[in-house]
Amino acid sequence: MNILVVDAQGGGIGKQLVSAIKKCGIEAEITAVGTNSMATTAMLKAGADHAATGENPVVVCAAKADIIMGPVGIVIADSMYGEVTAKMALAISQSRAKRILIPINHCDNLIVGVNDLNINRLILEALDQVESYIGKNPILP
Repeated sequence: MNILVVDAQGGGIGKQLVSAIKKCGIEAEITAVGTNSMATTAMLKAGADHAATGENPVVVCAAKADIIMGPVGIVIADSMYGEVTAKMALAISQSRAKRILIPINHCDNLIVGVNDLNINRLILEALDQVESYIGKNPILP
């Protein structure tokens, strides 16, 4: 199982995703791709198996991933203060991978109908989706 975690800005959400995946014992190879070096470094420190930075790594890794995770902005061109390029958003959107996106109401993109949960709860729900997708028992009650 290949999981791609994509994040921008400081990489905080990606860092938490990588850490949580490692802690809950999901057997997967985790590749972290940041839109900038700070995001990449944060995810690498959290335990990602591989890491890269920039547009082309997003395109290449999205094509090889089974699951892509990150904030919802990774599928919206010019989101996250312009760090997500149209080419990145398109590659993630067109990937054959299952996309598990964290609904963050930020950067002029608001998602209605989504409870305003804290980030820890959102990470747990994302992990629950990963485990459900790969056929394990969900972690949430």
